[in-house]
Amino acid sequence: MRVFKDAALAMGMMIGAATIGLQATSVSAGPITSPVVIELYTSQGCSSCPPADELLAELASHEDVLPLALHVDYWDYIGWKDEFASPAYTNRQKGYAHVGQRRMIYTPQMVIMGREDVVGANVPAVTSLLKKYNDTPAPIAMQLYDEGDSVRLTATAVQELQEGVPHFVQLVRYAPMRTVSIKRGELAGHTLDYANVVSTLEVIHQWDGTGELDLSVSLDDELRSALLIQAGPYGPIVGAAKLD
Repeated sequence: MRVFKDAALAMGMMIGAATIGLQATSVSAGPITSPVVIELYTSQGCSSCPPADELLAELASHEDVLPLALHVDYWDYIGWKDEFASPAYTNRQKGYAHVGQRRMIYTPQMVIMGREDVVGANVPAVTSLLKKYNDTPAPIAMQLYDEGDSVRLTATAVQELQEGVPHFVQLVRYAPMRTVSIKRGELAGHTLDYANVVSTLEVIHQWDGTGELDLSVSLDDELRSALLIQAGPYGPIVGAAKLD
């Protein structure tokens, strides 16, 4: 585990500029079960990260899990610039640290459902949290509909959500697999595979948690897409949906 200390953990919500393409989808109409969302904060400049990257790739094969790799930029200075890194993902990790009253951030870190975090390569801890959240009823009921060139999502709360807290609907675009040959830094000489690499994460809607959420999203012809519904920018994720 590599720790990055920051005395002033800044709050910063990522609002990316995603380009939305049109593509037909095979999503079937009907109710869906929210997958367990795992965010891995990782870096190509972190020698402790490959075991966590491999674990994330294994989790990507599970239908009941939505694992997402968010590459941070704070290790770029040690010799290798991570081509997937974004300061926005660093800010998101800092936001979670601020909410959790932690004064440091580190890699590899896994954040599960926006609620709990563990060292990213700690298989027993990750397995335990997956079981916990798979066994926890989702507070919202969701349905997906195939509309030809887009996917429509509807959602309603079946449990009381946090009153007065805006719920951000976030569109995530991610690449299922990327391979990188690292030339410098701690992992120089290694060629590594990275799964579910987040390309963009943008807030597309704000919901107060009452009434029905109803929105449509076009798919990308190169990247996969998912939706996250989160209480505040760094609060609990109350629902998620894989769109393709």
